[in-house]
Amino acid sequence: MPALLIRTYEFINAGIFCAFYFFVFYPVYCNLVAELLHLKMARHQVYFWKQIPLFRLLLPFMAGIIFQWYVGFAQWQLFVLIIGSALFVLPFYWLPAHISYSWRWLQGAAFMVLFFAVGSIITFKSDIRNHPDWIGHNYNDTGILLVTIKEPLVEKNKSYKAIAAVEAISLNNTWQPVKGNILVYFKKDSIAPKLVYGTQIILSKKLQPITNSGNPGAFNYQRYSAFHDIYHQVYLNQQEYIVTKSNVANPFKNWLFNIRFSVTASLKKYIDGEREQGVAEALLIGYRDDLDKDLVQAYSNTGVVHIIAISGLHLGMIYISLLSFFKLFKKQRWVKFAKPVVILIVLWIFSLVAGAAPSILRSAVMFTCLLIGEVLNKKSSIFNTLAASAFLLLCLNPFALWDVGFQLSYAAVLSIVIFMQPIYKWIYFKNKFIDGIWKLNAVTLSAQILTLPIVCYHFHQFPNLFLVTNFVVVPLASIVLYAELLLVLLGNWVSPVAMVMGKAASILLWTMNTFIENLNSLSFVVSGGIQVSVLQAVILYLLIFAFSWWLLRKNTTALKIGLAISLLFVLTRTVDFFQKSKQQKLIVYNIPRHTAIDFINGRNFLFAGDTALFTDPFLQNFHLKPSRILYRIAPGVIDEVVAAYPFVVYNNKKILVIDKSYRFNAAQKLDVDMIVLSKNPRIYISHLNTVFNCKMYVFDGSNPLW
Repeated sequence: MPALLIRTYEFINAGIFCAFYFFVFYPVYCNLVAELLHLKMARHQVYFWKQIPLFRLLLPFMAGIIFQWYVGFAQWQLFVLIIGSALFVLPFYWLPAHISYSWRWLQGAAFMVLFFAVGSIITFKSDIRNHPDWIGHNYNDTGILLVTIKEPLVEKNKSYKAIAAVEAISLNNTWQPVKGNILVYFKKDSIAPKLVYGTQIILSKKLQPITNSGNPGAFNYQRYSAFHDIYHQVYLNQQEYIVTKSNVANPFKNWLFNIRFSVTASLKKYIDGEREQGVAEALLIGYRDDLDKDLVQAYSNTGVVHIIAISGLHLGMIYISLLSFFKLFKKQRWVKFAKPVVILIVLWIFSLVAGAAPSILRSAVMFTCLLIGEVLNKKSSIFNTLAASAFLLLCLNPFALWDVGFQLSYAAVLSIVIFMQPIYKWIYFKNKFIDGIWKLNAVTLSAQILTLPIVCYHFHQFPNLFLVTNFVVVPLASIVLYAELLLVLLGNWVSPVAMVMGKAASILLWTMNTFIENLNSLSFVVSGGIQVSVLQAVILYLLIFAFSWWLLRKNTTALKIGLAISLLFVLTRTVDFFQKSKQQKLIVYNIPRHTAIDFINGRNFLFAGDTALFTDPFLQNFHLKPSRILYRIAPGVIDEVVAAYPFVVYNNKKILVIDKSYRFNAAQKLDVDMIVLSKNPRIYISHLNTVFNCKMYVFDGSNPLW
């Protein structure tokens, strides 16, 4: 009974949330965007939101996805909500026109609730934990698993990694079908070459749950894995698994993997330099395992990381090339039917070979809608096309909503659609060449507007030289991409052409990498350390809409709203800075094979740990930097820290750091507040308990897991 009351209470809260969303926020948002897009809202004119039904229904659909993940309805509640809202909508189709028109807002609200519930039910069904045959509901430590390797093995420093699907679990000598994926790591010196995509193995080693590092501000790897149905992992030696004789590879997927392997082999054969090869692979098919980590950071700092992430740029170039090819046969009758079919097949095969990233799938769906509209002689709003692609992707995988690439992709396209023309009209050039350069910069500038809050929230930095780098790198990358396409297509038949293309691509890639690295060496290339919360990101979007409304429509009310929102943004930042100035913290980081401790007082920190962390940018950026950005701290002097090795006194707390073998002797027990064990010291807890009164022991990441 209490559980039923709790769920009823949650249901009522959800209803209040929906009511606020649909009757308060949503109408205001609609009017704001309509004004922003220069849309006349006259009473007898066609209402803009009716022209783009998919776009206005996408918002409650996404709200349902988010609500289901963080709060969640039970399945029966979702079905009640869907059936109830559907039954509420249907009578409007039989009511007299004047009554239906008078109460159309109520019908619209019902549609909003319906799509909110549809988004929630799709998320519920997509969550593997809600399936009764999920491995997490059936697994125990003694279970024997039958798993299938789902991808070619990826080489790491000390192991090979692959995602594997769990097919069945043996309990009491009976195989029981189960669902779910696991991460499998094979020891590098014992791996057998017969482990390929589709191979089935039997293992009995205990699975380990996937967890986060626990470091403040760190990437949520546990949630990222959960969105791919992965909650467990295992590390295997050759003696800990058995390879079966069966291979259950999907022929089409296997063909795609073979194409991917063939493409990477051709690029490695004809392109010089390991770093150039890594960028070439990422640029053409989105293969990122060979990328140099420092080079990726340089691309990110200079604002052109989208070049090495498969996006609409790649599909657009292929699309234009195919259109140009078919123009040669425009007088042939068969072109009318062959053109859309061939273009769609090529675009989708390329998308799948490139890893089916959200950004490229969005582009593939958009081009598909454009081609279908061309065949049917129907033109659709770009907003409807964008919404249609988002609907399809989110129906297939609602968790793509949390994907940074998905967010940036749609924000960039929407920003270009809204702001590109107004920005382009700022300056007029008679010279066509200069005008083309300005148009390219207008596209780059407009794309930054709606992506800015996302970039600041996820990456905590802003590339100051993005205009310069995009102006140089985008044309270079376009030429390289065409050269790579010719290299791959002609490499097996016309070797001299492939060699020429490979040499040209190598030179251009080296030029591009050198240019990026030289710019990255400048001290002002990036504004870093930007900490923006979810609330502040939302306020930034409201600020952008308000000031855009004012600038585009010359509306003084929008200016007042924008100034009020600016004040709110400054207020939230001020409160946050004030809170951080009063903080006192001690952070023992979880970094494999390393010791790292931050003593924090206000906005200063004092570091104690391995000097190797100062020389490894990757370890700093991945483990230490997110925490320091989160707490807004910088290196400084902290008088409250008094060190008398191995003891440290901070803010009247006595801390003992043991990073080597000690033999403590004391006439009476000493009081300490914390004991930090590091570097796997040869010492016994029982002995420490005889010497110290301590209630908190901390084992850092430099110790073995056992």
